Amino acid sequence: MANIEFLWWWFLLLLPLPVLVYHFVSPLPQQAAIPLAYLPTDSHAASQQQWRIKGLVIAMWVCLIIAAARPVWYGDPISVTTQQRDVMLVVDLSYSMNQQDMQLGKEYVDRLTAVKQVLSDFIAKRQGDRLGLIFFADHAYLQTPLTFDRTTITQQLNQAVLKLIGTRTAIGDGIGLATKTFIDSDAPQRVMILLSDGSNNAGVLDPLEAAEIAKHYGTTIYTIGIGAGEMTIRDFLLTRRVNTAEDLDEKTLQEIAQLTGGQYFRARDQQELQTIYDTINQLEPLSQATQTWRPQSEWFHYPLAAALLLSVVLMIVRRQYG
Repeated sequence: MANIEFLWWWFLLLLPLPVLVYHFVSPLPQQAAIPLAYLPTDSHAASQQQWRIKGLVIAMWVCLIIAAARPVWYGDPISVTTQQRDVMLVVDLSYSMNQQDMQLGKEYVDRLTAVKQVLSDFIAKRQGDRLGLIFFADHAYLQTPLTFDRTTITQQLNQAVLKLIGTRTAIGDGIGLATKTFIDSDAPQRVMILLSDGSNNAGVLDPLEAAEIAKHYGTTIYTIGIGAGEMTIRDFLLTRRVNTAEDLDEKTLQEIAQLTGGQYFRARDQQELQTIYDTINQLEPLSQATQTWRPQSEWFHYPLAAALLLSVVLMIVRRQYG
């Protein structure tokens, strides 16, 4: 009952009105009755019937007054950030993301798996921000538009598979599509987090040109280069040193971040990747300005329906004993 309020509570003051009318208004003069000796009389049954009718009328009156007072049920409070930040997550989905060089404990997982795990934790912490998700390979693809629904963002991220939109790397197109999404936004802060493990070799837009456009629209870009780099791998009989990040264009990623006022980070294993997203969380703290509201449902139709049902019962009772 603590969640129920009467918006027009002053109607409840009318509840005692029938009692006041009964006590203070003069009754109509009754005409003299003509007794007929041969008619059976059952004064006790008649008295019970009168009390039933009075009870039904009183219950109808109470239900009508409650309905007029407009009862409303309020749900649990919901807090919404009044000035949200728009954050676009731009993730490389080129085929090189299947490289198993991201160390997690004593095991190695592929880059896409590591990104899914770490980025899911990052998304969960961004309450109050609008998040969007873009994948890029041969071209850029808007997977999820800007939304407060973090659960949907996480689901869309975890459903991503390689070769979905090609095998190459269109970094410029990814930045361009994210910037296009920002154009119609009125958010005071626009942040792009770009993750890639290669160099731009596809698409129609140069990464630095795309970064210039993003800067024009007030976007800050944080870039992350992913890949273990120099590591030892074991063949059938021998071990050899390989560079798993030789295709990573760190220079371009650094220039993109510097141009837009962001930072460049290097992730060589899953722990470093986790630390990077934690650092970005600190660099882009959540806004503390929130607005709280409670969902409400009108409940006046319940007592109104009860009053209607009681009127039907009253009509039936009066016809049976009238």
